[in-house]
Amino acid sequence: MNDPINGSTRKRHRKHDDDDDDDDGSSSSNNNNNQEDEDEDEEDEDEDEDAKNNKSKKKKKNNNNNKNKNKKKKKELKGILTSLLLLDEQEKLDHQNLNKICEEEKLSLETNHKNKTKAMVNYYSNLDEYYNHVQESERIKRKKSRNMACAAAVSAASQGLEKAASSEGGGGGGGGGGGGAGNGGPQRRLWVKDRSGAWWDECNREDFPEEEFRKAFRMGRSTFDLICEELNSAIVKEDTTLRNAIPVKQRVAVCLWRLATGDPLRLVSKKFGLGISTCHKLVLEVCTAIKTVLMPKYLQWPNESQLRNIKNEFEGISGIPNVVGSMYTSHVPIIAPKVSVAAYFNKRHTERNQKTSYSITVQGVVDPNGVFTDVCIGWPGSMLDDQVLEKSALSQRANNGGLLNGVWIVGGKGYPLMDWVLVPYSQHNLTWTQHAFNEKIGEVQKVAKDAFAKLKGRWSCLQKRTEVKLQDLPIVLGACCVLHNICELRGEKMDPEIKVDLLDDEIVPEVALRSMTSMKARDAIAHNLLHHGLAGTSFV
Repeated sequence: MNDPINGSTRKRHRKHDDDDDDDDGSSSSNNNNNQEDEDEDEEDEDEDEDAKNNKSKKKKKNNNNNKNKNKKKKKELKGILTSLLLLDEQEKLDHQNLNKICEEEKLSLETNHKNKTKAMVNYYSNLDEYYNHVQESERIKRKKSRNMACAAAVSAASQGLEKAASSEGGGGGGGGGGGGAGNGGPQRRLWVKDRSGAWWDECNREDFPEEEFRKAFRMGRSTFDLICEELNSAIVKEDTTLRNAIPVKQRVAVCLWRLATGDPLRLVSKKFGLGISTCHKLVLEVCTAIKTVLMPKYLQWPNESQLRNIKNEFEGISGIPNVVGSMYTSHVPIIAPKVSVAAYFNKRHTERNQKTSYSITVQGVVDPNGVFTDVCIGWPGSMLDDQVLEKSALSQRANNGGLLNGVWIVGGKGYPLMDWVLVPYSQHNLTWTQHAFNEKIGEVQKVAKDAFAKLKGRWSCLQKRTEVKLQDLPIVLGACCVLHNICELRGEKMDPEIKVDLLDDEIVPEVALRSMTSMKARDAIAHNLLHHGLAGTSFV
């Protein structure tokens, strides 16, 4: 028989077992769920790790790319810098080569210039020697001819005396009638051509109109009388038994008329009632006296006090400081010389006039009033302005004696830029500063050009081919410059109608720059003119 207690117990146990089974099933399901959650968490963690790894890989990749780009950029920059450095070095080398070539060319030009100058000096020295020889030969010939003429005159006179003595002796032997016949025999007479000097006699009258006198002699009577007074001791002559000496005033008048009009000597002869040879002789005598007596007084380099005034006046005209003179070179036409024709051939005037022209040069320096302070006369017309300057006494005194230290003489573009010669810029494509400087230089140059225009207008002989011998021309031209100064200093008015236009061409010299110091000084002056409101505006 079954035990109830045991049966119930077994029932309870079964129930408990069922409950345990239920608990085990639920716990297993819970465990399964937890396991799935854990797996999911692990998967999420793995995914997060993978994402992180991917991000880090991307970052590394980006960093590597950036590094590569930076490296490329650095390489490119290094290449550019290297190229720039190479280009800079190449440019420096090119610049050095260019400077070297320029220096070689400059040295070559200077050498050629020195050689040409030396050859020119030798040529003109030989030319001077030749002229001196010719002049000496002519002097000897003239002396011989005079001696022969004197001998012939003495011989003729002695023969005449012998004949007179013989005729007187014959008359004495034959009685008194013979003596009367002897006195009535042929006698020598002095023959002089009758010429009229009525025109000069009219001019020499005190009541002769002043304007007509000024028109005839280019100066007033007071200035004319002053010149006659100062030259009196040098040109006065004494009367002889054969004829009266020509008065000093007439001598001076003949010279001034000849210089003022440039008329041929035969017309001067008719005007003054004198012989042609006499007029020629008077002109040379008076011009020589002017050069000897008046030039030291009226045409000299200024002293220190005068130079200060000249500087101030030129600075007032142009704004350029330390200018002591304005320089210009003009040409005077001449008849073709018998020797060294090529040296006096003027190519520029020949091309302009379409006619073969020969000339000599006149270089002059003037003060602000147009008065000459230095002249160089007589060099052949084939020489350029810079060559004439080099041959002048002014250049020798300036280069050797320090005459022009710290001061300027202003010249045109035909002169070189030197330590004491200031010239305009001559290159093309000038800056405003250079244009302004050239305009001011032109104002100073105008003073010299006006002086030469007055000189040639007042003394018309400078415009025509003269009959004066080549070796005598410097004396005549120097006298014209002295007379010009006297007229200007005494305020002699000049008829504007007789003023001439200058046609002398200026050619830039082969070596236009002779001093680097003067080039810098010129640039500084040009800068100051423009930036201190002293420049003109005509170039704008």
